Amino acid sequence: MTKGTTKRMIIMLIIAAVLIGGMVWFQHFKSTMIAKAIKGMSNPPQTVSTIVAQESSWQPTVEALGNLRASQQASLSPQIAGVVTAIHFRSGEKVRAGQVLAQINDAPQRAQLAQLQAQVGQLQAQLNLAQITLKRDEAQLKVQAISQAVVDTDRANVTSVQAQLKALAEQINAQKAVLAQATVTAPFAGVLGIRQVNLGQYLAPGTAVVTLQALDPMDIDFTVPQNQIDLVHVGMKAELTTNAAPGKTFEAKVIAVEPQINTATRNLTVRARIPNPKGELLPGVFATIRLTDGEPRNYITLPNAAVAYNPYGATVFLVKDEGKGADGKPKLVAEQRFITTGLTRGDQVAVLSGLKAGDTVVTAGQLKLRNGVPVLINNSVQPSDNPNPQVPNS
Repeated sequence: MTKGTTKRMIIMLIIAAVLIGGMVWFQHFKSTMIAKAIKGMSNPPQTVSTIVAQESSWQPTVEALGNLRASQQASLSPQIAGVVTAIHFRSGEKVRAGQVLAQINDAPQRAQLAQLQAQVGQLQAQLNLAQITLKRDEAQLKVQAISQAVVDTDRANVTSVQAQLKALAEQINAQKAVLAQATVTAPFAGVLGIRQVNLGQYLAPGTAVVTLQALDPMDIDFTVPQNQIDLVHVGMKAELTTNAAPGKTFEAKVIAVEPQINTATRNLTVRARIPNPKGELLPGVFATIRLTDGEPRNYITLPNAAVAYNPYGATVFLVKDEGKGADGKPKLVAEQRFITTGLTRGDQVAVLSGLKAGDTVVTAGQLKLRNGVPVLINNSVQPSDNPNPQVPNS
């Protein structure tokens, strides 16, 4: 190898070394810059509002909605067909139990009853004659003036007539029952509705004449979710309000609880009774009923807006203090926590487990959080946290 050739090879090796070194440096520089960019972009602080979880006194209360109904109600109608011959009531009238309200033409039934009663007289006369004959023949039998067969026949005649009288009495009772079906009476005391028939109108069996409703007391049926059924029992007091009687509260009492949960809604049906001596409540009125049970209890309370309800459970985000960051300021990060919720009142929900008093809970901005994300707190705006919110009057 000549001297010139060796020199050229050395120059080429130097150039190759410079190129390779430059490429290695460039890759290192690129990786460093990308890492810095990613580090600068990761977990930017998120602004949230927070509240400090605290215990508060709760009165266990169940609030539900329902429709009022009469404690007793019936659609009154005749049980036999016929023409209306008399109407003894006015629409909306108060009536007593057993009061006659309407009469269906019962002349055919009365005529048949009279025939049966006439037959009773005839049979009674036959029975008297048969008994006299039996008594006379028994006296003659003692002196052997007649045979035993004659006396036996007399006794059979008496028994036969007595059997006929008994059968006829049953027919008369049946006819009286048919006759009673032509009279429409009030089965209980209450208030009548609007009259549905007129004099001279022909009615088929079951045609409604008028409705009757007992308005004192009134009943209300409502449902309670299965997580509150331990707060409801027969005999407990309740309060009822309705915009049909604004500004008034009515006392109620639970009289019945359905013995099974509705599998479609997971709710329990409850019935309460409300005294209504002044007739201020009417069937069909929409009302709110509130039941209060036992002594007040202490629960950790949060605004409903702070809780995320998911199929796998309820969660909240806590704000944790992890010391100070590189800039010397407090380092606050988000931490997701599963909780168990209980009763609600207004805008608040009770927390049964998963939190303790003093925990800082995120109330707004949860959608942009995940575990470990740094946060900034701005409590200038807070969600509603009113235990008894009121709808403003328009």
